[in-house]
Order: sequence, then structure tokens, then C-alpha cells
Amino acid sequence: MSAEAFEQYAKALKAGQKFYKSAVDAGENPYPPVLDELVDETVVAGNRDLGLVNVPAELIAGTKSAGRAAALAGNFMPLLPAGSEFSTKWISLCDAHLSDKGIRDPVKCYEYMGRFYVQEGNKRVSVLLSYSAPGIPAMVTRMIPAPSEDPEVKIYYEFMEFYNRAGLYGVEFSAPGCYDRLQALLGMDPDHVWTEAERSSFSAGFAHFKTALAKAAGEKEQVNPSDALLVWLQLFPFSDIKDKTAAELSKSLTAIWPDLVGHPSETIEVRTAPDEKEKGLVSKLLSIGHSDHIQAAFLYGFDPEDSAWTRDHERGRQYLLDALGDKLTAECYRSYDQNYFELMEAAVEDGAKLLFATMPSMVDASRRVAALHKDVRVLVCALSLPYTGVRMYYSRTYETKFITGAIAGAMAEGNRIGYIANYPIFGVPASINAFALGARMTNPRVKVKLLWSCLKGNPVREFMQDGITVISNRDSVNSKQPHWALEWGVYSIEGEGTLRPLAYPVWNWGPMYERIVRSLLDGTWDDSAAGKAVNYWWGMDNGVLDVKLSRALPDGVYSMARMLKKGLAAGTIDPFLTRIVDQAGKVRFDGEGETSFTPEERMNMEWLCDNVEGHIPGYEELLPQSQGLVRLLGLNREELPPEKAEAQL
Repeated sequence: MSAEAFEQYAKALKAGQKFYKSAVDAGENPYPPVLDELVDETVVAGNRDLGLVNVPAELIAGTKSAGRAAALAGNFMPLLPAGSEFSTKWISLCDAHLSDKGIRDPVKCYEYMGRFYVQEGNKRVSVLLSYSAPGIPAMVTRMIPAPSEDPEVKIYYEFMEFYNRAGLYGVEFSAPGCYDRLQALLGMDPDHVWTEAERSSFSAGFAHFKTALAKAAGEKEQVNPSDALLVWLQLFPFSDIKDKTAAELSKSLTAIWPDLVGHPSETIEVRTAPDEKEKGLVSKLLSIGHSDHIQAAFLYGFDPEDSAWTRDHERGRQYLLDALGDKLTAECYRSYDQNYFELMEAAVEDGAKLLFATMPSMVDASRRVAALHKDVRVLVCALSLPYTGVRMYYSRTYETKFITGAIAGAMAEGNRIGYIANYPIFGVPASINAFALGARMTNPRVKVKLLWSCLKGNPVREFMQDGITVISNRDSVNSKQPHWALEWGVYSIEGEGTLRPLAYPVWNWGPMYERIVRSLLDGTWDDSAAGKAVNYWWGMDNGVLDVKLSRALPDGVYSMARMLKKGLAAGTIDPFLTRIVDQAGKVRFDGEGETSFTPEERMNMEWLCDNVEGHIPGYEELLPQSQGLVRLLGLNREELPPEKAEAQL
């Protein structure tokens, strides 16, 4: 036997003894786990032969049965001294590994829940692991757990389907649905069977990715590599992994680290008012955001002349320029082909350090730009998106709906009102419910018939056929209509179909833009929210919303609406501070106490009040042109099948 083999055994023995001592000191099992002792046969659904598999070394967890397990430490390094029968055989195998002959015979393993337990060939495994072999050839038998509601078992069943397509181990997610999402992000159909070239390309890239991820993690919280890859692929193409050096890849991963470790349901911080916290001079000078001048960019998807939505934001930009004068530069950038990333990169190239992306569909490009330029702050006009690299901003439209609902209830004939909602996305049910509660306040017997503009049909025609004469319709008017346009806001239908406007909501983005920019100028921008997704959700008390009232309203109704406006602006009126029962008869709030729902509860409402007739539509009911926004902002977006990207491998 060669001296090198003897020397290798001595090194392996030392590693085994070190592992053994550390485990004993920590009160842990120092030997390889034994599958027969871990798994009760009654929870096994059956076995399946997988044939020859190149088992990833990091997934070898233990042995199938006790046998000679005591000869090995938990890291599969030897524990028996040189001169023992075990050591002689180990060294002989090591000699074979070092020779041209090599260790050719595959070991035998059982796989259970993605981990491998050696049945035959423990010493072969030990020798190969001592040389840090990345994989070990093995004849594998899969032990299939019985189906259950255990989340780990559910994810494992998804893995088995993934394995049938991809033939890969080592891709392990922590939540259901991720294997299908990975397949989609790689540009594959759900049932696509991977080619050998695709397998090889992915494996090489993923290995490089894991190395860079470990380097980026350092002493920080560890991240599941597969989960991290999903986040990465939402921002960058897979080809970037292979094109970047480990150092470049680590840097980009560090830039999006909060998103890698974040848990969306726990990290969204809803801010319903600006941060008025004062800072001293030293704090201001040390603040990352402190500056004497801000160069901002407003990103538009439409021309202000053609889009009321864009026009409102353009008014906000002009308001901002008037308010801050030479302290601010704020240019607007337009894209008509939805190439938002290039548009934002152009703004950054021009020197912009603050980007306002005025459409929810800009969020992916915004996240990518924020990850590439850590000195640039990016805000997206959207609600309830759990991304830490950018901030969201939106308005509490349910406040204006409460006022227009009260007007509609007072003006309705026949105790029925029509309500046309746009999309089943976060915040919309709160607006529907606030409208229904406002209508009930002025007419206790009123019913609100709910229809959706994102579904087939003509809601206004259906309302008219149903004898409904007061309708809440679209909130924005386009430039081709006069100031008091027809079929938007709240209006009544009179006589032979004459439309009479009653009230309409108004967005005033300027005050919000001014407060945000001033926080950067004076150093009060809050950088302490690292690791959290900040969603600004401001309302009438911040001057972001208003309701314009028709002077044709009866005096009493007009006065009531003005009082409601003042109360909401002062924060003394809460639309939900009343007894509320949902359509299923469940009491959602008993009407007692000083407060009703938290901002998060209002934003995440998925139920409707009992005086609403209608339902929240599912994704499959939507018109095709509406599905994109609902996929991004929809109430049940996490449950939707993933959308296939361009081919990546």
C-alpha cells in the first residue's frame, strides 16, 4: 500500500475524531444517522428504483442500517485507529482510488426526503469524501413517504415530479410551488423534460451561484440557495450567472440580500403618514440620503395628454418643481414599448438618484435598477408588493369611496346602487366595502350591486336594465372628455338616459412627492427599514386625495359630504368603525372600541360586506388584457401558475 494512502487515512482519522469530539461536546449524535432508526415503515408509501445516480456529496446524510456505523463519524470520516481491519480496507480502497483502476463499483443507497443513506459501500464513500469528491455514483432506491399535510412532504412530492422532468438532485425549496416557478423562469413549459445539455448548463451555473452566495453571506443569515436563485431569476437572466465572476456575482447578491432573506408576509411595513422625525445636524450629515440638491426622474408609460393616470403624476412633478425650486431637478422619461429597464438606466446615466416609477408594471425593472445602483432610490406606484430594494407608494382610495358611497346612498332610488370595480387586486375590496358602508350610513336598506370592468359584459347597460339609477364607475377620465365627464366618478341616470355627475375622486400626488424629496434633502429619510418592504399608503389627511362635489347635489347631501371630507382629513372619521358583517354572515367588526382594522388588514381584505351583491372574480374569469396586472398585484397572486419567461438554458 502506498504512503499517500496511509497519510490520507491519518488525515481522515483526524477529521473524524474532531467531528466526534465537537458533536459529543454539543450533546449531539457523533455517528452517521441511521435511516432504519429514523423512519417508521408505516409512514412509507413504497420504494422505487432510480438506477445509477451521481449523488451530490452534500446530500449523503447517513447509513441505511446500524452495521459498522460506529466506525465512522457523522461526517463519514473514520474513527478506528490505524492497524485495525477497517483501516486496512479503507487504505486499500484509497490505493485503488489513487491508481488508474480507481473506485469503479457504485455504492448502494436509499434516498428518503432528498437525503441519501448508504446501504453498501460506506468505506468507498468515506474515501471519496476525504478527497472532497463533489458526487458519488450510486445505485439508488427511493423510499417514498406517505402523502400527508406536512409541508415538507408536500414539497417533496413536488420535487419528485421535478426530478422526473429534470433528473436533478440538490434543488430544494422551502415553499410549495417553487419547482414550477423555476421551470417557468428558465423559459420551460410545465411538462418540459430537460435535455442533457440543459441539465449540464443549469448544474454548472447553479454550482457557481452557490459559491458566490456563500461568499456574499459571510457572517450574515444563511439563505437557501434554491430560494435565492428564484429571487435572482426574477431580476436577472440565468446567463448573467455564468458570465459574472464569483466576486461580481457575490456583489450583486449582496445588493439584493434583504429580498433573499425576507419573508413577504412578515416584512411589509405599511406607512400611512410621512416620517416627521427630526434629526440633529450630525445625524443629517451622516445620513445616506442627506443632500443639498436632488436629481429625480419620473418614469411614464403613456403620454400625459393621452392618460389621466400619467397626467395626475405629471401634475405632481410640476407641483414638486414649484415647491422646491433650485433644490430639485425632475425630468420625465417616457417609454412606449414597455422597455422600462433601459429607460431607467438612461435616467441613472443622466445622473438621477431618485426614480419615481409611476406604473405597477415597472416594478421588475425598478428592482433590477435598484440592485445595480445602490446609491439610487426607487419608488413604484403600487400597493402591497413585498420587495425590500424599492419602496411602494399609493393612496387610500377607500376614503374617497366612503364619501361617494354616502352620496350614492342618499341619492339612490329603489335602494340599489351599481358599483363597477376595476381589478381584484390588493386595496380594491377595502374600497368596495367602504363604499358599501358609506351607502348604508345614508340608506340602511341599500344594496350595492358589484360588477367588474375586467370581465366580459357591459356593466352600465346591465345596471340600467336592472333599474339601477346611481352608479360608481371609473375613477379617472381621459383627456378626450370634458372636466365633468360622463360615466366616471359617481353619477345618476335620469330620464331617457341623461347622466348627471355627482362626485369624483382626485389624486394630488404633489404633496407626497414633496414630502419624500424633502426627507432626502433634510436627512430624515428612514434607512432603518433595511430588510423590510416599505409601502407608503397615504390618504386625505396627507393631502394626497380629495373628492370634488357637484354643486348640483341637494344642499343637505352636499353639506354631509363636506363634513365627511373634513372628518377624514382630520383623522376623526374611520369608515370601518361600525358593525360589519361579511357576505357569509361572519362578524368582521363588532362596532365597539376606538379602532377597527389595522392598515395591513384594510390593505389585505379579501371579503365583501353583506350589503354587496356580487363576488371577487378568479383569475380564469378575467379578460386576457387584465390578467397581467392581477398576476402582479392580485389578491391570490401566489396561487397562480407561473408565467413562462424566455428560454434561459
